[in-house]
Amino acid sequence: MAEEVKLFGVWASGFSCRVEIALKLKGVKYEFIEEDLSNKSDLLLKYNPVHKKIPVLLHNGKPIVESLVILEYIDETWKGNPILPHDPYQKAMARFWAKFLDEKCLPALWKACWSKEDEQEKAMEEASELLKILENELKGKKFFGGDKIGLVDIVANFVGFWVGVIQEAKGKEELLLTHKKFPILCKWIDEYVNCSVIKENLPAKDKLVAYFRTRFVSA
Repeated sequence: MAEEVKLFGVWASGFSCRVEIALKLKGVKYEFIEEDLSNKSDLLLKYNPVHKKIPVLLHNGKPIVESLVILEYIDETWKGNPILPHDPYQKAMARFWAKFLDEKCLPALWKACWSKEDEQEKAMEEASELLKILENELKGKKFFGGDKIGLVDIVANFVGFWVGVIQEAKGKEELLLTHKKFPILCKWIDEYVNCSVIKENLPAKDKLVAYFRTRFVSA
């Protein structure tokens, strides 16, 4: 009997994209089910009754929710091309940085991208301080995971792609991420988005910019 792998997500979501990248790195075939978050499907509510949000990975009828949990599940279920280190200490460090990105960086970057003018300067400063920490962590490495893309790189996709798209959509004059401010991070971004499996699975940039422009207009 063939494995059933389905992913409930949204094409414009960095969280959905994380899961797709991990599945593609593992060579796992799956069905992508596009959700309308303004009218959530009965299946989404059934499979994620607690948070009622995407992404949800359905594997042989069993739902797994929350993108970080899903990524670890994928790595443990399909052993090829590991995204987490084998060494316990290195694995713990990868989990630490993934959590740092989700709990500290993403909220600050989101606020910096979306904040109103009177809150802009403070939000940009807070986000920049966190980006400095990431810049330092990348010193001497091609990817956060070393020589190849790993868990932290996948989790950092919002930094690598979405931040630039959102800032372009909003037409911000002062950019958060520039080669002058963050040369190491920007080099990582170039390596990351030009890696074939990443490039093939990121949303089309023009389409994503247009999507966020409509959100800014309606905000």
